[in-house]
Amino acid sequence: MKKLLSGNEAIARGAYEAGVTFASAYPGTPSTEILETVAREYPEIYAEWSPNEKVALEVAMGAAFTGARAMASMKHVGVNVAADPLMTLSYTGICGGLVLITADDPQLYSSQNEQDNRNYAKFAKIPMLEPSDSQEAKDFVVRGFDISEQFDTPVMVRSVTRVSHARTPVELKERKAAPMEVQIRKDPPKYVMLPVYGRKRHVVVEERFLKLKEFAETFELNRMEMNDPEIGIITSGISYQYAKEVFPNASYLKLGMVWPLPDKMLREFRSKVKKLYVIEELDPFIEEYLKILGIQVDLGKDVLPRCGELTPSIVKEKVTGEPEKLFLSNPENIPPRPPNMCPGCPHRGMFYTIKKLKLYAAGDIGCYTLGALPPLTSLDTCVCMGASIGHAMGMSKALGDEGRGKFVAVIGDSTFMHSGMTGLADVAYNKSYATVIIADNRITAMTGAQEHPATGYTVRGEPTHAVDFAELGKALGFKNIVKANPYDLEAYEKILKEEVEKDEPSLIVNQGPCALLKRALPKPKKPYFVDTDTCIGCKKCVGLGCPAISWNAEVGTTAEGKKRKGYATIEPTLCNGCGLCYQVCSVEAIKTEDKVFFGLVENL
Repeated sequence: MKKLLSGNEAIARGAYEAGVTFASAYPGTPSTEILETVAREYPEIYAEWSPNEKVALEVAMGAAFTGARAMASMKHVGVNVAADPLMTLSYTGICGGLVLITADDPQLYSSQNEQDNRNYAKFAKIPMLEPSDSQEAKDFVVRGFDISEQFDTPVMVRSVTRVSHARTPVELKERKAAPMEVQIRKDPPKYVMLPVYGRKRHVVVEERFLKLKEFAETFELNRMEMNDPEIGIITSGISYQYAKEVFPNASYLKLGMVWPLPDKMLREFRSKVKKLYVIEELDPFIEEYLKILGIQVDLGKDVLPRCGELTPSIVKEKVTGEPEKLFLSNPENIPPRPPNMCPGCPHRGMFYTIKKLKLYAAGDIGCYTLGALPPLTSLDTCVCMGASIGHAMGMSKALGDEGRGKFVAVIGDSTFMHSGMTGLADVAYNKSYATVIIADNRITAMTGAQEHPATGYTVRGEPTHAVDFAELGKALGFKNIVKANPYDLEAYEKILKEEVEKDEPSLIVNQGPCALLKRALPKPKKPYFVDTDTCIGCKKCVGLGCPAISWNAEVGTTAEGKKRKGYATIEPTLCNGCGLCYQVCSVEAIKTEDKVFFGLVENL
């Protein structure tokens, strides 16, 4: 039976067919739907959102050490977090199969960088498979578990955004039983990486890699497609699809395993073609390896871009010099549409107040990162998950007393659970005066409303313990802890002013659930509206950056005869009655038929 699946859905299906019984992940585009599909479609597999990617890999390791087949999935930067256990997992090996999915993000559609994680496989000396469509995504996961157990090694499978989210037909097969019995297995020389054991395991890693090199030469997922010998193209993954579309008659060496690479096959293919092109996204990973082998490359990254995602159009234009004619194009007169926080978002009031008080905000990764964009422009740093608290800690020590009252750290609830706790402990332990704001919107909102350890629900919606941020802050050493309503601007400003001036660390826990979180939504409220006869065109409400508020530049006068250069309007189908615009309007031009309330906190 065939079914149309995205690459992520196909990866989940591959885990099912391979007999996987344990799946862990931390949400992050473009990988998120893998675990969501596992949790929704395959009850035979235990599934969990782990607090971060390091934990996701470590719990998968624990399952694999018992003989179970386990899969951990994450986006490319998540592997940075998981790199610590990954590098040593290469030494210990596995027992049951273990596959690590890395979903890379060329073009930075939803990421802070576009690193090429093929380098991690090389660094760790473990195999990496790279599918080019959904069928291969499923098949390569299944094959990855076989290789993992055959060579006692973790296996990485690399997807990219285009493979993860595109849909292609997939042939479905039955689930097979995992080949190994699950039980406790004591073997300290293999699994306890004391130096005395680790030195011996390093030898095992090197011997295993030589075996993998031989295996790559005859591996069925590496294949030659000999056509016109004038041009030969070595490629892998989604780049194969782009190249095939542009050069359908060329000869191909399609690499399903991108590490280790098959030396003999590479040389053989080169001998059969007159010109050799290497087409790959991001780093010249294959190209540099060919040059190390002394194989002449006629075209590669000297022509193709190192940055961004490839497309058939880019490949054709860069290689042939002929621009590709597209059936669809984007008209140049369409105005830019930057991402924005939703109407009623609890983060908007926080950033409005931070901007009003002219505070420097060390930021983090999540919906609230959008606070860096106009008109709020209130976020000043964003590097990696959890870094905001460390930034504020470092600033407090570098600036000394001169910095008091001038900056805050802003971190979301899911990001805090991911990697904020250690930074928070550092602030208290090393006696910083930094003020940390946990923007608790009760969900992992940026990646599509996934649960985390502070929401009170598992990935399958089962009720569970919810971390209490205030109690946790107290346990970590904070004495100044305030629960705040970010929709009440006057009260929130007062809290922020008081806390940033203290000579001890402060923790502010914002209490405002995501505006799209169904279980936390209050009863429907009638939307606010603008009395256009009263509006003086001051644009204070427009400065909130709410998508429901727009500006009409029509010149006119108010009911009192005052001239104005336009007026604000509120789109009733977008307004959810959060009340922020009502509070900033100084002439009471913004009104509602309901009683005034500030945000969604009344339903907590």
